[in-house]
Amino acid sequence: MIEFDQYLGFIAFLTILTIGFWLMIFLLTFVIPYWLTGNIKEFISEKLKARKEKN
Repeated sequence: MIEFDQYLGFIAFLTILTIGFWLMIFLLTFVIPYWLTGNIKEFISEKLKARKEKN
């Protein structure tokens, strides 16, 4: 029979696992693409600015 301490440990494990799963999904679908898009935009704008200063 499962004791109360084991039950609480199992619930804590499932909670941490679920939070980690959803955090990974959030990072892969929103944060990383947002960061990459911003870096690419900044890189392109710096190249265009350097090209304008050169001419």
